[in-house]
Amino acid sequence: MPEPARRALICGVSGQDGSYLAQWLLECGYEVWGTSRDAEGSAFGNLQKLGIRAQVRVLSMVPEDFRSVFVALRASRPDEVYYLAGQSSVGLSFELPAETLQSVVLGTLNMLEACRLADQPVRLYHAGSSECFGDTGGEPADEQTPFRPRSPYAVAKASAYWLVHNYREAYGLHACSGILFNHESPLRPARFVTQKIISTACRIASGSPERLQLGRIDIARDWGWAPEYVRAMHRMLQHPRPVDLVIATGQTHSLESFVETTFRLLGLNWHDHVDQTTALSRPNELLVSQADPGLAAQTLGWKAEYGMPEVVSMMLEAWKRASPIGSPGDARSAAN
Repeated sequence: MPEPARRALICGVSGQDGSYLAQWLLECGYEVWGTSRDAEGSAFGNLQKLGIRAQVRVLSMVPEDFRSVFVALRASRPDEVYYLAGQSSVGLSFELPAETLQSVVLGTLNMLEACRLADQPVRLYHAGSSECFGDTGGEPADEQTPFRPRSPYAVAKASAYWLVHNYREAYGLHACSGILFNHESPLRPARFVTQKIISTACRIASGSPERLQLGRIDIARDWGWAPEYVRAMHRMLQHPRPVDLVIATGQTHSLESFVETTFRLLGLNWHDHVDQTTALSRPNELLVSQADPGLAAQTLGWKAEYGMPEVVSMMLEAWKRASPIGSPGDARSAAN
């Protein structure tokens, strides 16, 4: 008699990472459950885009309400929980600091406590963030780098990281944090700067007279491909012991380089179409983010295959396929 499929609960399944993770786990033979604050009212657009909505069982769960979290865990009875829920925008966290801390910190605490009280062993993955490191003085951050958060979002993620660490030590919970650096895809919400750059540049290439408005473009980040990163999440929970790992490409590029690459692949000079404005600058901007993902390669055998140029190219191709306007700049294709 075949063994029953392993069961996973993805909290925040409607987001970029949650949707790609659901797709990957289904390919691995899992029974996949997902949560949303209002499962009945949510369209789960990303799951629809990936063609997997019908294969994911969904539950309503309010992360800040312990009873709601406990009921969702009891109903799904997962072997693995991927906690990806919570406010995920650094910029928005300056506008909604209290809401950001509550959704991230209290939500993580409630899930940890629910897993501790579960009547079966549960492995928990928590989505950490490279923002926790803050300014490392130009040195690549690894698992031993101290946290110096510089935004309400980063403070929330750092607090959640230490909660996971505490529950692991205090109760022997198989819980770990993936400290992910920036990872992008066509499923990124429009409020994220990478998606804003891609979509605006494509419309301009299609003939739109608009201009791309950006804040500082001298900031630098490690940009990877989100579908790769969810596989690292899965591998972390397959490891025999819980371990926190930095997940990144190990390559850092400026936002100006991201912009230049995008417009160049569309046959355009970015200088002709981009304006900078201080109105879009953050109160406490992190200038350079660098990573050392060596331990992930050593521990999991995971290494990013795609860097920033490939990410830009794949996002452009996805936009061209999905855009009702049509392919931007057919005569000025990414092959130029």
